[in-house]
Amino acid sequence: MQKILTAVVLISFSCAANVTDYETAVPVTHAVVATTDSLPPLPDDFLSFAKSLTGTPYLYGSTDPARGFDCSGFISYVFNHFKYTVPRSSVDFTHFGREVPEAEVKPGDLILFTGTDSTIRVVGHMGIVAENDGKGKLSFIHSTSGKAYGVTTTTLNNYYRGRFVKFIRVFAL
Repeated sequence: MQKILTAVVLISFSCAANVTDYETAVPVTHAVVATTDSLPPLPDDFLSFAKSLTGTPYLYGSTDPARGFDCSGFISYVFNHFKYTVPRSSVDFTHFGREVPEAEVKPGDLILFTGTDSTIRVVGHMGIVAENDGKGKLSFIHSTSGKAYGVTTTTLNNYYRGRFVKFIRVFAL
């Protein structure tokens, strides 16, 4: 007898494209359903798979590991590997999942940042939390167009703290 497990995650995000002012965006609630014939993967499984992609080059607009990833393409590819549907664009994660305070962040949670212009407080970059020791040392894995130019693990330093928007939890931990 094959066991079927269906996980339903309620999410809310903006359905407006290219919206820069989320105060005027219309929130829409959606259900994302993932079906699998075994137990659902744990955040550690997502993180291990994400780390296996370290060194994949950066390529804007791509979700193809053979060519490269942009930041949200990387996140989408990792989640889709485990048959979870998530938004494709980093800005669409603004109202996705559940916000969590830094003290409660766990590996597998997502970290959202502004784009490179931190004065524009709209999500434009993201990663997966790799480590949080609870004492201020936090690292995340992401695909960056910066110096590393590809999938890499980065410490949450002053540069990224200046661009930080929030942490979100997609899993029910």
